[in-house]
Amino acid sequence: MHVISTEHLDDHLTEHRFTLDGVPGVLWSPRTTGGPTPLVLLGHPGDLARMHPRLLGRARSCVADGYTAATLELPGAGGRPRLPAVDAARAELRRAVRAGEPVPDAVVERLVTPLVEASVPEWRTLLDALPGHDPVAWSGGITAIGVRMALEPRIAAALLFAGSRLPRATLDEARRVTVPLLMLLQWDDEGNDRRQALDLFDALGSDALGRTEKTLHANTGGHTGVPAFEGGAAARFLARHLRCRGRSG
Repeated sequence: MHVISTEHLDDHLTEHRFTLDGVPGVLWSPRTTGGPTPLVLLGHPGDLARMHPRLLGRARSCVADGYTAATLELPGAGGRPRLPAVDAARAELRRAVRAGEPVPDAVVERLVTPLVEASVPEWRTLLDALPGHDPVAWSGGITAIGVRMALEPRIAAALLFAGSRLPRATLDEARRVTVPLLMLLQWDDEGNDRRQALDLFDALGSDALGRTEKTLHANTGGHTGVPAFEGGAAARFLARHLRCRGRSG
């Protein structure tokens, strides 16, 4: 990890911009700690420059609760090399949604699967570069990436936003997830498939025969209308699975 810049944003929060094997990222940490803190990996759907204000708000909440937060630029986004096949599939999906037509499974596969296959190894490399932070949680971002990361042994809990299309393989992977889960669903999300989101929730942890803690919070409203109070629910979920394990471990 090569740190490019370090900025003290206030008395409590420090922002480190870095590259990791050429991938841009940001690390937010408390200015003073008594040692390693739990870590929250902040997933997101776009480039860091565009997403930074929202990510910073989420990071502030994490740091206020005693965690470190980190994120990476998504493959093909921002200043990273474009992925022409992914861009073409994204354009096809948007055309279908605007026209009110079904989105073909093949388009979802061409859009989402390459992002999962490219980004998850990068997130694992980030965990390698941040030793000592335990436990670790995943929060938000592209749903299929979150499901794959929930299978990573170093992840203790995952907060998923059912806001993106899913390849068929994601449902198979979801069945093997065993960590505690909180899934947020916008019931009237204009760009996504509610039935598929509910199928995902059914699948999550199903191979664990009911031993996986999973909770679904569904709210009326569109894709960007997640109620502010869900931030409090997410904070309580993370506290239950990060603070308690951190103290006991």
